[in-house]
Amino acid sequence: MADEFGKLRRAARDLIEFDRLLAGDALAPGATLTPRAAPATERAAPASAPAAAPSAEAQRKAAELDAIDAGEVRNCTRCALAGGRTHTVFGEGNSDADLMFIGEGPGAEEDKQGRPFVGRAGELLDKMIAAMGLTRQDVYIANVVKCRPPGNRAPAAEEAQACWDFLLRQMRIIVPKVIVTLGNPATHALLNTTVGITRLRGQWQSLPILDAALAGIKVMPTFHPAYLLRSYTPDNRQKVWSDLQQVMAELGLGPA
Repeated sequence: MADEFGKLRRAARDLIEFDRLLAGDALAPGATLTPRAAPATERAAPASAPAAAPSAEAQRKAAELDAIDAGEVRNCTRCALAGGRTHTVFGEGNSDADLMFIGEGPGAEEDKQGRPFVGRAGELLDKMIAAMGLTRQDVYIANVVKCRPPGNRAPAAEEAQACWDFLLRQMRIIVPKVIVTLGNPATHALLNTTVGITRLRGQWQSLPILDAALAGIKVMPTFHPAYLLRSYTPDNRQKVWSDLQQVMAELGLGPA
């Protein structure tokens, strides 16, 4: 009984800490996201220390990614989404990252800026990353499709297929140790499944055999930050935090 009580206390403490890191009080319906000071667990170099220069491997990978973006994605007309975009949204972050987040597609703010996850859902994703003890510059963030679907709807099958080669090549270049899929469209696309995110989240998956370089990459499906914003319940927060903790353990990041 004492052991069970201790587990419950630890779970409650972890959820409270996760809420603090996510600035949970600022995510109530109708509230605005209020910036908070960076948590102590967030990795940040001292102000006096210069940022480490990217390794030669990271620079090579970044150049390959830039070539795909500038040479192909920005001029892509493979599907009808090209006709309504302001900017393509290729992806950004550490080209040699161990951890990659993949969502479904750009929203209005992402289409405006040409960057992934910069709207309200992006702010929440940043807080999720910080809760793991990382920064946005430590990970790589991308989407299944590179142009905004009208009305922020989920990408159609033919749209996801048109962009699939771009995403596959991103994964081949980065070769992350872990991929976190955010929501149903990303999970369905990467795992070639129709099983819903509610059933798959929190359970380790492996990429289907796509490429020898990607063999064995582990996938953790979890809820999309936009869904979490709409359904910001203690139960959903606990589920997402549990999923992220599994990723942290896999990558040897330790507790947040």
